[in-house]
Amino acid sequence: MGIRPGRTTRPTRRAWSRTAKRVAKRAYVKGVPDARIHIFDMGTHSKMAEFETQLDLVCRTDVQARDNSLEAARVSANKLFEKQLLPENYFFKVRVYPHQCLREHSIAMGAGADRVSSGMRLSFGTPTGRAAVIRKGQTIMTLYTHKNFKELGTKGLIRAAKKLAGNCIVIEKAN
Repeated sequence: MGIRPGRTTRPTRRAWSRTAKRVAKRAYVKGVPDARIHIFDMGTHSKMAEFETQLDLVCRTDVQARDNSLEAARVSANKLFEKQLLPENYFFKVRVYPHQCLREHSIAMGAGADRVSSGMRLSFGTPTGRAAVIRKGQTIMTLYTHKNFKELGTKGLIRAAKKLAGNCIVIEKAN
C-alpha cells in the first residue's frame, strides 16, 4: 500500500507525537521510521566567505512537509546546481528537520472486518512517517553562491518549491 495523499498531513497539528533524536527515554512514540532525508549540506562549505549572494526559500504559510517531499525538493534543486553551477560555486543547506511523527489509523475492510478490527481501542494509530513543521516566514532551504549565478540559483529553488506543500517564495539577501 502506498502513502496517503499529502492533503492528509499538510495542516499543522499539536506536536504530541514527537520523537527524541538523542535521548531515547524521552521518545513518546515507539517504532518511528527513520527520516528519508539524510543529507543537509551540499556543495563547498569551505568557500562560504567568498559567496556574495544568499538565496532563501521561505514558506508563506504554516504547513507540515513530509520527509519524502523534503528529499525530493533537495534532490531536484541539487541536481540542477551540480550540473550547471558545479559544486565549488555554491553551498546549499536544508534548514528544517522532520521531527514530527505521522500516524495512520488502519481500518479493516471487507467481510468479517468487525471481528478483526479493534474499533477505537488504541486509536492513536501506527507511525508511518515523519514530517517537518514549518511556520510562516521560516526558511526551508538556503543557497550561497556568486552574484553571476543568481538566476540559476533562483531557478533551482523554485524547482524545489514545487515539490513542497504550501506557498514558498525565494528571497535574496546580500551576504
